[in-house]
Amino acid sequence: MNTSAADPPLDALMTFLSVARLGRYTAAADVLGVNHSTVSRRIVTLETAMGGRVLVRTSGSWEVTALGRRALAIAERIEASVRELVDGEDADVVHGMVRVSAPDAFTAVFLAPAMTRLRRTHPGLAVELLSATQRVRQNRSGVDLEIVVGRPRVRRAYATAVCAYALRLYAAPDYLAAHGIPETVAGLSAHPLVYYVESSLQVDELDRALQELPDSPASVRSTSVFAHVEATAAGAGIGLLPDFLGDADPRLVRVLDGAYAHPLAYWAVTRDEGPRNPAVAATLDAITTYIRETPQ
Repeated sequence: MNTSAADPPLDALMTFLSVARLGRYTAAADVLGVNHSTVSRRIVTLETAMGGRVLVRTSGSWEVTALGRRALAIAERIEASVRELVDGEDADVVHGMVRVSAPDAFTAVFLAPAMTRLRRTHPGLAVELLSATQRVRQNRSGVDLEIVVGRPRVRRAYATAVCAYALRLYAAPDYLAAHGIPETVAGLSAHPLVYYVESSLQVDELDRALQELPDSPASVRSTSVFAHVEATAAGAGIGLLPDFLGDADPRLVRVLDGAYAHPLAYWAVTRDEGPRNPAVAATLDAITTYIRETPQ
């Protein structure tokens, strides 16, 4: 059977699938083991064969067009068929790579152990964990799954809450013995507050937690939540910490327990085609299962 020159080759279609999922030519090139120009050339080949644009450039990423969604559905069916052919009886085994961005605390406590467990079941799955404490990006970011603080507002995406927690106040017993225990939230104004560098905060919910508290004296601030924990344990002041970190640290005790807590939640966000990607679906399921089975 002869193939028309206008028919899109399979490599162009599957390259498009990678770009559609990752949002960047460079990220797709890394996954496919080719260079950026090869990805670009294959996308042009596909668009020529289909007679229109399958991707459109937005701020910092590529988004799928209406025509591209047709190609995406076909590419996913081909991918599933090839996986079934190759895996045979092991059709439920997940292969490939998944990239997840998440805040440091979530990564250390939940994500890393969940992904370790997932890879015991699917050793052919490669996982990359990227540290990021920021609001969800409106456009594709080169990752498959974003874990963010607070309910996201983003177009053409799937979002689900995966973990509730609260920011609470903690201190080292020696610090409280030396400087006194505040009896009210207003009394915190006499104590250095260990928290994020205010100018670096990119998450509205984390910023609101700070706004609920009085101004404090000069203190140790950091962009790392683990630096907050260590500074608080060392007696730098009163730390505003995630309860799943503060409660688990024997060096710390709660301050104003019952009088102050800022409830929050972690949300998982993936683009609209993400849940149809077996690697992304398996990753999200592994995260939620691990959190559900882990005592809080």
